[in-house]
Amino acid sequence: MRANYLFTSESVSEGHPDKVSDQISDAIVDLFLSKDPEARIACETLTTTQLVVLAGEIRCKGVYENGEWAPGAQDEIEQTVRNTVREIGYEQDGFHWEKFEFINRLHGQSAHIAQGVDASGNKDEGAGDQGIMFGYAADDTPDLMPATLYYSHKILERMAADRHSGAAPFLEPDAKSQVTLRYEGSKPVAATAIVVSTQHAPGYDAGEKEAELHAYVKQVVADILPAELLSDATEYHINPTGSFEIGGPDGDAGLTGRKIIVDTYGGASPHGGGAFSGKDPTKVDRSAAYITRYLAKNIVAAGLAQRCTIQLAYAIGVSKPLSLYVDTHGTGTVGDDRIEQAIMGIEKLGGLTPRGIRTHLQLNKPIYRKTAAYGHFGRKAEGDFFPWEKTDLVEDLKAALG
Repeated sequence: MRANYLFTSESVSEGHPDKVSDQISDAIVDLFLSKDPEARIACETLTTTQLVVLAGEIRCKGVYENGEWAPGAQDEIEQTVRNTVREIGYEQDGFHWEKFEFINRLHGQSAHIAQGVDASGNKDEGAGDQGIMFGYAADDTPDLMPATLYYSHKILERMAADRHSGAAPFLEPDAKSQVTLRYEGSKPVAATAIVVSTQHAPGYDAGEKEAELHAYVKQVVADILPAELLSDATEYHINPTGSFEIGGPDGDAGLTGRKIIVDTYGGASPHGGGAFSGKDPTKVDRSAAYITRYLAKNIVAAGLAQRCTIQLAYAIGVSKPLSLYVDTHGTGTVGDDRIEQAIMGIEKLGGLTPRGIRTHLQLNKPIYRKTAAYGHFGRKAEGDFFPWEKTDLVEDLKAALG
């Protein structure tokens, strides 16, 4: 590892147009899973000026069967979409939860895909698609996430909370952040640059109001980042274009699945390329990415490594993973090959098949809307939510490794 380097990660707020699309898609996933835990959903969302379009494939008992919608189902879908946009906070001329045009182009799942995924006869349930998935953990932060991404998320979460509470009434929903840290060895030692661009009320791009917004952002950064990382040398770039009144889907079209690095590890880990939002957990793009995070986090939490990257690979219609790869980046206390063997030998993981993953993490529940802003990882495991963030595999790993 390099002894001294800079690393940067970004985050985007819940009001960013791509994140609006992600949250709508996952609200639809939750709606269908609440009706049928075995529902199949692949929902893509487009958002732009006063328009939301859904497209994709579904199968859901009591909602969409045999090519037909149940009475009232389409109205419930539309209300779910409008409620999601309202909760984010869009009541603007260019994008308003009550006024946008809504188009639903969801339709039935392909029978050829379904036959590969469904269990039948002696065939176990197969993966919903081919692909590679990565998980990562590092001891940068208490939540075992890369510090650059962790702080980028936290800055925007705090700003959103202040916007919703009225503590910062000049903020509008769309925002982005970026944190650059200097590392010595594997540890962050200084914040060299902070970038925050936030949509704002009219007038907050000049004079005293602009100064108020800048002072507010700097105070949020000071509250979020450890004091030892900040100094007079830290550069701040706050709304560097000067004005940011037009934002959200009115300022830039949004699509599901365009913020996959924000959703995962901020660039600190490889990414298999598959997005998460809008997909039910038979899609290994989602469920296998969650189990690899779970495994990597438990390996670091068990003291077996300071950093860990895990890869899984699948073929559509095939239940067993094609490969498992563990890399502790030279920080492991035991060999990476031994950790691989230990993982595959832990019975409760079900051989890391799609069904085994969903059973162990209990993923067939309406738990996904919360994942669609501020990252899928590094969140608090509470109740049914974010089960892949639990560290309840630590003792199993230690026992398997002797």
